[in-house]
Amino acid sequence: MFNFQRLSFLFFIVTLPALSHADGNPVDKVYAPYVQPLEREIEWRMTDSDGQQFQRLGVGKSLTDRLFIEGYLIGEDNQNNDFRLQAYEIEALWQLTEQGEYGIDWGLITELERQRDDNNWEAAAGLIALKEWGRWVATSNFWLKYEWGESQESEFETALSLQTRYRLSRYFEPAVEFYAGEDTRALGPVFLGDISLSPGKKLHWEIGVLTGLSAKTADTNWRALLEYEF
Repeated sequence: MFNFQRLSFLFFIVTLPALSHADGNPVDKVYAPYVQPLEREIEWRMTDSDGQQFQRLGVGKSLTDRLFIEGYLIGEDNQNNDFRLQAYEIEALWQLTEQGEYGIDWGLITELERQRDDNNWEAAAGLIALKEWGRWVATSNFWLKYEWGESQESEFETALSLQTRYRLSRYFEPAVEFYAGEDTRALGPVFLGDISLSPGKKLHWEIGVLTGLSAKTADTNWRALLEYEF
């Protein structure tokens, strides 16, 4: 039988890399479309691309069973080991469909970021799609971003993040991720899992290293994440 949802998802995955066009390095995180009711979390994540490191510290809370809000402090550590607070960000994740309601689970994420020292802004919206095949899970994030401010040109950008993972166990899931932007093509392995601490509390972890696939991409791109969910 013809499966329109499966065909549309494959078309979505295949064609988006050609549309990706972004100045910054999109290697960061692949978002899932789910919101847990009454969830709170403290999150730290880091990316390092050939010595240029960014760190985020966030605190978030689900406001409804479909909406999760999180605020971040963003720091930068350049190759001179000069770490400083660079920006502030607010993020909202909407779960658009119930898990398993359709062949693909959908979500929407929006972000608003302001640089600390300059009156420069970035607004972003990301469409999240997730498809399960048994123990396999494929997730895509397609981003549309707009930058403006005192010391940067006003422009639209797009970016793409893809992840395919295998649910070996709740403690350990191997994955492969791909990130695309104007100056970035990166691919590599990522490992993630959950550690139960007590009823209703867990630690989620992710770590990976991605190899640059183009001349303008950093050769080595590390990413790491820790989330304490309670």
